[in-house]
Amino acid sequence: MAADRIFGVVMIVLALGYILSAMNIQTSFMSDPVGPRVFPYMVAGVIILCSLVMLLRPDPNANWPAPMMALKIGAALTVLVGYALLIRPMGFIIPTAIASAAISYMISPRPVPAALAGLGLGTGLFVLFKVVLGLGLVAFPRGWF
Repeated sequence: MAADRIFGVVMIVLALGYILSAMNIQTSFMSDPVGPRVFPYMVAGVIILCSLVMLLRPDPNANWPAPMMALKIGAALTVLVGYALLIRPMGFIIPTAIASAAISYMISPRPVPAALAGLGLGTGLFVLFKVVLGLGLVAFPRGWF
């Protein structure tokens, strides 16, 4: 029970930090009527709701992850932080492909399918976000093309 409650409190604190960070997103007068802050607010709201459920109705048999699983979770977190740091200087496709391949490999340690998943997700998500949704993403580092 304590594990769920501790995790719930930590997640609420992180979600509130996410909301504070989203408040600093600059908007122009020509932006979408909904604005760029709505999506981060929705994500934080869902995190807070789920965390409240964990606080109010914890699993009676909750346990902390085994050491090996905790190590894998830490590795995945490290990959995602690296992804967040590299996406601006490296463009969208390369960091997305690397992060997707690394996490795919952590799930199922098969190098060829993991590499294919990374390449597919890197290019497929770029096409989806850039072409279909019209987001202003940069594919590769500036100056490459």
